[in-house]
Amino acid sequence: MIELRTPAEIEQMRPAGAFVGEVLTALAARAAVGMNLLKLDAIAHEMIRARGAESCYITYHPSFGASPFGKVLCTSVNDAVLHGLPHDYRLRDGDMLTLDFAASVDGWVADSAITVIVGTPRPQDARLIDTTTRALDAGIAAAQPGGRVGDISAAIAAVALGDGYSINTDFGGHGVGRTMHGDPHIPNNGRPGRGVHLDPGLVIAIEPWFLESTDKIVTDRDGWTLRSADGSRGAHMEHTIAITPDGPLILSARA
Repeated sequence: MIELRTPAEIEQMRPAGAFVGEVLTALAARAAVGMNLLKLDAIAHEMIRARGAESCYITYHPSFGASPFGKVLCTSVNDAVLHGLPHDYRLRDGDMLTLDFAASVDGWVADSAITVIVGTPRPQDARLIDTTTRALDAGIAAAQPGGRVGDISAAIAAVALGDGYSINTDFGGHGVGRTMHGDPHIPNNGRPGRGVHLDPGLVIAIEPWFLESTDKIVTDRDGWTLRSADGSRGAHMEHTIAITPDGPLILSARA
């Protein structure tokens, strides 16, 4: 069921968005050579406790997950692109790291993700991140009142396909509110003018993600982490936004 939020409720969602943006900013700054993924998860966990927030991940157990997630942060490295389960791994020079984080503050959820390069960047990795960032920006710009979900999907796809990347539509954006995942589903490819209406009060997460040389993914032995089928690297960017009469409002903006 798609729920529309009142202007007052959207204001109540701002603290969750601000907190999620704050956590990702702090974690990205700590993502250096030698940092352990479990330490990044521990930092996020402590920030949740200090804020009095609640993790959306730690007990999360959807049908595609092998077990409850058990951590508060997704950490996807190199050929991993989604749902990366933190484990005992120290970041190396040149690693691509995606941080995906969702939390509830005062009963409202925000969800966001960012991909960063640790240490020395490879040109092809920087290009992939740039494309994914521009695709997110394009998707947000297309999220106008009176439009449709397909406008967002088509805008994202135009950037990715224009840069030569293929697109997987198994996982994409989604509604956000009292829970992390809700309707509507927002694929990263689609036709403009199709799909659910973008009415004021709709709150959604837009999240383009692309792999360097494939659109096929496989599930890691941990039962959670999704990797490229050919070992190529991936990037993932995400923001929670609200559709307002004046256009899209980014709730999870990072400093």
